[in-house]
Amino acid sequence: MLSFQTALTFFGISLVLGLSPGPDNVFVLMQSATQGRKAGMLVVLGLCTGLVVHTVAIAFGLAAIFAASALAFLVLKVLGAAYLAYLAWGAFWAPVSAETNINANTLRPRQLYLRGVIMNLTNPKVVFFFLAFLPQFVSAERGSVGLQFIALGAIFIAATIITFGSISYFAATAGQKLRGSATAQRWMNRAAAFVFAGLALKLALSQR
Repeated sequence: MLSFQTALTFFGISLVLGLSPGPDNVFVLMQSATQGRKAGMLVVLGLCTGLVVHTVAIAFGLAAIFAASALAFLVLKVLGAAYLAYLAWGAFWAPVSAETNINANTLRPRQLYLRGVIMNLTNPKVVFFFLAFLPQFVSAERGSVGLQFIALGAIFIAATIITFGSISYFAATAGQKLRGSATAQRWMNRAAAFVFAGLALKLALSQR
């Protein structure tokens, strides 16, 4: 199994990576600012569920098979970009409410959770990141490679919950007063739409 030093080093690096600007934490930030803290955390849990799938896939060698397929990469990339474009459209035209702290476009918990899951699973870059990052901390001399991957995945998910949870908390706090104004809500929704559209374009143009 992993040594304590290896696990601690990996955890520290994962925390730094979680705070580095990227599609997932920007997604969490915008959802938290426009929908609230609870919404942001539901998205975080959805993203982490996607990470569980990626962890299992790499542990059983499925991720390497996927990474070797140009068609699989293209399909996921198109699906991911299309989904982000759909979110951009929805955010741009989202209705607002003049009542304090109420956004007329508030989504159900299940919808928010699924947004996180879909966002993570339709991003092929996550697969390549895991394939490049996790093996650096694995050694066949320490026993089952598959179990080591699972342990690393669990550590990475814990770090993600901490970093993304912090982003959600502060973004929701900053957006709380703005959500009390219909005009501010409208501008926040428009900003979210442009962010989602930008992420969609970036993913659509990405290369393996």
